[in-house]
Amino acid sequence: MAKSANQKLKLLYILKILAEKTDESHCLSAQEIIAQLASYGISAERKSIYDDIECLNLYGYDIINVKTRKGGGYYLASREFELPELKLLVDAVQASRFITQKKSRELISKIEKLAGPYEGKQLQRQVFVAGRVKTENESIYYNVDRIHKAIQDNAPVTFIYLAWDIQKKLTPRREGKIYRISPWALTWQDENYYLIAFDDEEERIKHFRVDKMSRITELSGETRKGMEAFREFDIAEYTNRTFGMFGGETELVTLQLPEHMIGIIFDRFGKDIDIRKLQEGTVSVRVKAAVSGQFYGWLTGLGTDVLVTGPEHVKNEYVAFLNKIMENYGAPDTGTPE
Repeated sequence: MAKSANQKLKLLYILKILAEKTDESHCLSAQEIIAQLASYGISAERKSIYDDIECLNLYGYDIINVKTRKGGGYYLASREFELPELKLLVDAVQASRFITQKKSRELISKIEKLAGPYEGKQLQRQVFVAGRVKTENESIYYNVDRIHKAIQDNAPVTFIYLAWDIQKKLTPRREGKIYRISPWALTWQDENYYLIAFDDEEERIKHFRVDKMSRITELSGETRKGMEAFREFDIAEYTNRTFGMFGGETELVTLQLPEHMIGIIFDRFGKDIDIRKLQEGTVSVRVKAAVSGQFYGWLTGLGTDVLVTGPEHVKNEYVAFLNKIMENYGAPDTGTPE
């Protein structure tokens, strides 16, 4: 029997056929595998199929031979990912705000191929998250890749930082100023990717929204700065205390709140905080927070049961923040506490 040019690829095509067309409930007989191979221009005999499948099993693939009265057949039993794991990945991709709709569809299509041909259909599901808005910036995937490479190369980067205008377009900030920074870490916070970096000009740690960075260029041959600043830097602590990733001076803030609300504090700041029990059902906690309008807004959202008790200037700033909101609605200024 004459051999085709694809004959050397026979083992790979058998594996492809089993991966794409079989699972525990769907087998292919040796004769059916031969027919499938023929569609790829590969000829085969029944005995060679037995030998090839034995080779694949010896290599490590889990191919099961099912024997039934109707003849049975072969199926690929084990895959890299189990179906529940793939469902989790699909849900994460579909629900992620920073992944565009187009890219979500592409990624889910690739994930489906990791499942069997019939189980893959179970992955074609829609995940709805209240208030979720997908990004429209496709460049974020390439930005993340460029930043990772610069971090691995220990090199600084330059870029243009963008902001939305009223025409709903991303336009350069600060008249197209070229930012030069030393990238150190990427973090995912509040459904957005952020780069945590050392600002070479201001000589301090800052963060930037990755989807708003444009024209990222690695400065090959140069070495990034900020090693001393990042030597004992804790990314988790930084993101926990930086509300909405808005900057602000870090303060040790004391809060008084009902004991039943302590879980909210743990979720935000972790459990490594000072807690002191006051009167029955009330506690005092001390947390490190980047004090900003975002922090005060978060406090306001917790309601009237949470009080800022120190330091005094933070308490006064919070009262001023609340007064300003009331003034915008025509309410009188209540003044600052004594």
